Amino acid sequence: MGMDALQVFPVSRAAADHHAVRLVEQGQAHVIDFDFMDPPPQENILNSMYQLRVLGALNNVGALTDIGWKTVEFPLDPPLAKMLLMDERLECLDEVLTIISMLSVPSVFFRPKDRAEESDTAREKFFVPESDHLTLLNVYQQWKSNQYRGDWCNDHFLHVKGLKKAREVRSQLLDILKTLKILLTSCGYDWDIIRKAIRSAYFHNAARLKGDGEYVNCRNGMPCHLHPSSALYGLGYTPEYVVYHELILTTEYMQCVSAVEPLWLAELGPIFFSVKESDMTLSEHKKKQKEDKSAMEEEMENLRKEQAETERKQAEGTKEENKAAAAAASFNAGLRQGSSTYRRPKKFGL
Repeated sequence: MGMDALQVFPVSRAAADHHAVRLVEQGQAHVIDFDFMDPPPQENILNSMYQLRVLGALNNVGALTDIGWKTVEFPLDPPLAKMLLMDERLECLDEVLTIISMLSVPSVFFRPKDRAEESDTAREKFFVPESDHLTLLNVYQQWKSNQYRGDWCNDHFLHVKGLKKAREVRSQLLDILKTLKILLTSCGYDWDIIRKAIRSAYFHNAARLKGDGEYVNCRNGMPCHLHPSSALYGLGYTPEYVVYHELILTTEYMQCVSAVEPLWLAELGPIFFSVKESDMTLSEHKKKQKEDKSAMEEEMENLRKEQAETERKQAEGTKEENKAAAAAASFNAGLRQGSSTYRRPKKFGL
């Protein structure tokens, strides 16, 4: 095993998810029992495994899925890698590739104190309603249409170094996509498809509107707020459901937010969300949940039986090999002592 798989902790939660999937990819099915040089808290490992499960990178028995095997190829946090792979189906890979590249670098906006109002006005010109992610895409596309010029960045209060770094990251990810033979598709200006792709990676970071401008995480109820610099902050109305890239715990501000439709969350986040069907009673809903749980338990039991059978066959094979090795050793020892089974024929007189 390479050293990169051992450098799991101390790292951020997102990096822990990435290293956990690397361990599974290298054959460590029981990540919890892995002999780490510096053992991490078990809770962190369980959280990372659960995160990979809800993203579809692991199946019910902890093995990598098709998405999981492809996720390993990208040097990205698992949610971002999942976003790329989902965009292959939604045919908006080109645009989301740019968004992920922009998320991989520090903020490209700068706000000098002596020109705060001027920089805020310049930033608002890039705003795309209902999405900070699409705002980042708009910034990059505007920079591209202006021949990647540095003076244009200075005029619009943008960090040219950050944009250049994002361009490098985009080029590297594009090379990986070509290696995996994934075609680069584009949705043009149908940017609702891009918001669906964003939702596919961040449905676990979904928040719903609770009160006047206050949101709560749909999963754990943690309060969160829109940052004043967000494109959604001055919309004139507050979207009911949003997804965010990450939460700044010290201030409870959501970073990089996009509005989503609630049905989108239920579509790709069935573990957390479901649509209440009018023709399904409460008892029928509980019955369906029980059936799903039984199916998962049956799958786990089948896996345990398969593992036990494999271990039994390996033990039998090892036993036969030991017998063969012992017999060979005995035979070789006899030869070294000069023993022989050859008998000389008797001499016959003439």
